[in-house]
Amino acid sequence: MALRHAVLAALLDGEYSGYQLAKIFDLSVSNFWHAVPQQLYSELSRLETEGLISGRQIIQHDRPNKRVYTVTQAGVDELERFAATPAKPGIIRENLLVMVQAVDHISADAVIAQLEERALASAAKIELFEHTLRHLRGDLDEEAFLQSAAPIGPYLTCLRGRRFEQENHEWFTSTARLLRARAGATAEGGEPA
Repeated sequence: MALRHAVLAALLDGEYSGYQLAKIFDLSVSNFWHAVPQQLYSELSRLETEGLISGRQIIQHDRPNKRVYTVTQAGVDELERFAATPAKPGIIRENLLVMVQAVDHISADAVIAQLEERALASAAKIELFEHTLRHLRGDLDEEAFLQSAAPIGPYLTCLRGRRFEQENHEWFTSTARLLRARAGATAEGGEPA
């Protein structure tokens, strides 16, 4: 997947400025595609040049003017082509896993501290996903929303993001607890479990 497809997908629900698109990425798209604002602005320019999105200038009197973008039919066609392409499996590329892999040969304290820090960050992201899901479904409960409400795509990707962070939180917490217990057993003169 390229950034272009993530941008096109994010723009499907409305007309957004680069700033608004960056906020959308922070709140929902970031759970499956990361991009910094500079990358987004560059991609918007490329997509507009290629005719996959159209932009228009909005004159603002008390603030700087802004440019807003919408997906063109050519952009929708590009997403159709992308959706017909076999998806490649995701891969894990995580510095913290390298540290855990090496924990038998290095001090575990720094690794445990990072695991606990990441558990806190995951808990905060889970709360953000929960808030976003509640906002998306409004007055509906989840089952009713999933059966008939729209838009379903952002809701489903948010569900995946929440599950991913829940799994991360569980792994960070349990791994830190296990390493701390093993370090305690070793410090007491016993063999690690």
